[in-house]
Parts: sequence; C-alpha cells; structure tokens
Amino acid sequence: MPKLSVIVPFYNVRQYAPDTLRSLRANARDDFEFILVDDCSSDGTADLLARAESELPGAVLVRHERNGGLATARNTGIDRARGEYLTFLDGDDWLAPGHYDRLVAAIEELGCDFVRTDHVQCTARARVVHRVPHGRRNVSLRPRDAILPAHRSTSVDYAYAWAGVYHRRLVERGLLHFTDGLRTAEDRPWIWRLHREAESFAVTGLLGVFYRRGVASSLTQIGDVRQLDFIRAFDEVVAGTAQDADAARLLPKAVRTYCAIISHHLGSIERFEPAVARKLKVMSGAALRRMPQDALDEVLRSMDAERATLLRRLRRRALPGAEAAA
Repeated sequence: MPKLSVIVPFYNVRQYAPDTLRSLRANARDDFEFILVDDCSSDGTADLLARAESELPGAVLVRHERNGGLATARNTGIDRARGEYLTFLDGDDWLAPGHYDRLVAAIEELGCDFVRTDHVQCTARARVVHRVPHGRRNVSLRPRDAILPAHRSTSVDYAYAWAGVYHRRLVERGLLHFTDGLRTAEDRPWIWRLHREAESFAVTGLLGVFYRRGVASSLTQIGDVRQLDFIRAFDEVVAGTAQDADAARLLPKAVRTYCAIISHHLGSIERFEPAVARKLKVMSGAALRRMPQDALDEVLRSMDAERATLLRRLRRRALPGAEAAA
C-alpha cells in the first residue's frame, strides 16, 4: 500500500500543468502515488500528461471519455487510490518542494481522521497567505465542534479539499467522495459532511499549496449556468444538517452561509448571461422558500439590513413552479 495518494484532476490547463507536474516531481517519494485524471481535455493537456506518466515517479494516468467536472474527476481518483492517506491538488496549482513529506508527518503524529492546512493564494504576482479559520492548532479535536459559531467564518467555510490530508478510513466510511456531477461549490457538502460525521481532525500551519486565483478558464470566472450548481450543493448541506442530532444548533450556520452565497451571486449578477441571471433569481427565491423557515427568519434578523431586505423580497417574489425549475 502506498503511504500517500495524490489526486490531481486536469481539464484544459496546458498553460499551467507544467508547473503543477514539476512541483509533483519535487514531492515524489517511493511510497507516494500521483493519480492524474484527464477530464477529457482538448487543448494539449492530454499530451503533457502522457509524458508525465513515464517521467513522474509514481504517476498513474486515468482518462475520462467525456468531461464530468471536478467533483466527478476527484471521485475517479479516489476510486483508483491505494494510499493509506489521500490528498488533492488542482491541475493549475502547485506545491512547495517536500510539502507532502511534512503533510504525512503531521497526520501521522496527530493520529486523526484528517488535517487541514493553510495555503498561499496567488493572483498574478500577488501572494496572500490564507489561514484555516480555527484558533487551536496541532491538537486533535472533534470536527463538529469547529462548525460554529454561525455569525463568523469557521472551518466549514474553508472548504478547499487540497488544503489538507485525509485518512483512508474516511473513504471506507463513505465520507470522502464528492457529489457526482457538481460543477461548482463541490467542496461545500463535502466539508460539512466531514465535520458532521468524522471523529477527529486537526489544523496545522503548513504552507505548501499555492492556489492560482483568477485563471480565465476557471469556472469561478465564467458566468454560465454551471455556476448555479451552488444551489444544489447548499440544498445538500441544509438537508444533511437537518438530519443531524444537533440540527437545531447547526442549521442557522448552514442557512446563513447559503444566504451569504446567494447574496454574493446576486451582488455580481451582471457577470452572468441574461438567461442565467433570470434563472439565478428564480432558483434563489425557490431555495429560500425550501429552507427551514424558522432558521431563515433567525438568520435574516441577524444580517445587515441591505442583504436581509434583498433576500426577504426575493423570498416573497418566488414564482409558482420555481421549485421545479430548481
């Protein structure tokens, strides 16, 4: 059994893949495997991965016959992974040399289900360190204790799958796979499920992942209908949390985050295609009506007046049949 499986989906990132692959080579070890998932690239990325299969120690190349999106590509990698531990990297990001050595050492020392790490966000030439929003570090804790409070950023809001490492027992318990087919916000139901259902986690200050922000081909930069998958993602968050034994305490956090994301998208609605913008309003109104109304009312009372007014108006104006459109 390899010590670590690194799952790296690639889709049309020819410009950035060489940096990613070089950084993987600088992290190679005899007991590491790198599962490179080509999600049906059409820009030359596939040729780079074909060379990497023979040049990168531990490389395992898997090809999709059709594009499935990031969540599906990660699931393909999870299903092929053999490692005692698993981690993720996106095909346009890169690593510091030796980062995975340190990451494996951290989870082995802490002995927990998963470990979360800080990262460096890279936008053009700017570099900004982003910290896991959790104060206690290098100690094993209960993941559900890190979900609250509802009114500030917590570990479930730091949803980056590649900022951490995960024990194989999470795969065996059905906790590590992503919701198949989600095109955006795929990390949100995933991180909530981990924090609700895993037994232990820890946070460490390792800085070794460099997250490339503002890539023109990234889905977060494209205002098409795939962006609306955030509604499906957060419906799953709310539904799963509603089934939890601590639902009364945890639902306000889930609903508040959902409302914040709806407000964010409405605040930049001009970047969407007109038909998608209309659909965003309809689907968001329907989503507000589906939420637990007591929890939603509590959240709206605690939000700033501008956002609360916008969301109340949207909830009132939700059209008959909007739930079907969602």
